[in-house]
Amino acid sequence: MNIYALSSGRGPSGIAIIRLSGSEALSISELISKKKNLKSKVVNICKFYNPLNNALIDEGLLLLFLRPNSFTGEDLVEFHIHGSNAVISYFLKVLSEQDNCRLADPGEFTKIAFQNNKIDLIEAESIGDLIHSETELQRQQAVKLVQGSASNYYNDLRDKLIKALAYIEAQIDFAEDDLPESVLKKVQISIKEVHADIKNILEDHKIGEKIRDGFRVSIVGEVNAGKSSLLNLLSKRDVAIVSEEKGTTRDVIEAYLNIDGYPVILADTAGIRDSKNIIEKKGISLAISKSKESDISLIMIDNSSKSVDQNIKNLINEDCIIVLNKSDVNSQQNHNFNGVSTVLISVKDNKNIFQLTTKIKEKLSQKFITSNNVLVTRERHRFKLNECLKEIDNFLKKDQNKDIEMAAEDLRLATRHLGGIVGKVDVEEILGAIFKDFCIGK
Repeated sequence: MNIYALSSGRGPSGIAIIRLSGSEALSISELISKKKNLKSKVVNICKFYNPLNNALIDEGLLLLFLRPNSFTGEDLVEFHIHGSNAVISYFLKVLSEQDNCRLADPGEFTKIAFQNNKIDLIEAESIGDLIHSETELQRQQAVKLVQGSASNYYNDLRDKLIKALAYIEAQIDFAEDDLPESVLKKVQISIKEVHADIKNILEDHKIGEKIRDGFRVSIVGEVNAGKSSLLNLLSKRDVAIVSEEKGTTRDVIEAYLNIDGYPVILADTAGIRDSKNIIEKKGISLAISKSKESDISLIMIDNSSKSVDQNIKNLINEDCIIVLNKSDVNSQQNHNFNGVSTVLISVKDNKNIFQLTTKIKEKLSQKFITSNNVLVTRERHRFKLNECLKEIDNFLKKDQNKDIEMAAEDLRLATRHLGGIVGKVDVEEILGAIFKDFCIGK
C-alpha cells in the first residue's frame, strides 16, 4: 500500500509539499507527471496532471528518493506545488484515486521509517518533539535526540550488557571449558559501570521532561498583592480577572510562557490569608500545594504593607523568588529576607519586570545539575531505565557460581528493558557476540 499526505501546513501559502511513499510511488509519480525519466535526489521540474482526464493540476517541483535511501526506506516522492487550498485539495483527490493509494495516518511516515530501521524509537519520538518545540531550549534538546546522542549512549550501555551476557551464556553452555577468573571479574566491573551510569542518568531531577513539558512556576502570596496582574503582564493578555476586591482568585489559573527560551507554565493562585469562606479556604490550600510542587515559587508581597503573614513566610525557601510589588507606592524596599533572591517591581508601571524574568531564568538554569549530557525526556524512558536498574541489582546480588542461570536471566531482562528504549530487542545479538568472542565451533 502507498501512503500520501500534506507534509507542510495548510494553505494559503507560497509552497505546499505533498509526500508519497510506497513500492509504487515512482510509477504513480510518472503517471501524474507524464515523465518516464525522473531522476532521484535532484530537482525535477514537472507539470502535474489528473490521469483520468489529463487536466492540468499545477506546475512545480518533484523530488524523488529511491529505496532504501529515503526517510521511510521505501520509494519516497515529494511534490512541491503552489500552496492554495484548491490546488492542495485537488492534488490529494487525484492521489486518492490511484490504485493502492491512501491517506497516511498521523505519524505513519515516521512509523514506517522506524519499521524499516531508518530511525529508532527515541529518534522517532524526538521528531515529534522537534515539530512541536516552542522554545529554543526545547528545540536544542529535540535536535540532539534526532541526531542520535541519547540513542548512541543507550546503545553503548546495551552493548556492554550484551557482551557481559555473552560471557555468562558461554559459561552456562560450555561449562567444561571454565572461563578465566579475570574474565568473570571484568564482567562484574562492566555491569557495575552500566549500573552506575544508569543511576547517574536517573538522578537528573527530571530536567529533560521539564524542558519538554515546561517548568512549573507558581505565583503565591498576599491577597491583592498583584499576582493576577503579574500573570496578565507576563502573558501579555488578560488570563486572570483583576479586581480590587480581596479573594477574587479562587482557583489555579495557568498560562504557558516562553521566558528567553525556557518553557514555563506560570500559575496564578489564591491569596493566602485567614478566611472563613469554604471555597476561598480550598483555593488557599491549592495555592500552598502548588507552591510546594513548583520548580520555582514567586512569593508576591505588597512592598507597602507593614508586615508579612507567617503562612507566607513558611513558603520561603531556596527555590523561591521574593517579588515585592507596588514600588510605585513605596519605592524603597520595605521587607528584607536575608539570602533569598528578591526583586522590587511595579506591575502597574511595568518596572523591573525584565529583572524579574532574568531572575526566573537564572533559577531555572541552576536546575541543570546533572553532569550527564543525556537527559531523560519521557516517562517511558525513565520506567525502562528503572526496570533495567532493578534487574542489574538482582544480578549483582546473586552468587554467579551457584545461580548462574538465574543471574543470566536477570541480565537478559536488563538488556531487554534497555533495548526497549530505542526499540531493539534481539536475542540473536547475544548468540552473535558468543560466536564472535569465543570462535565456538572452530
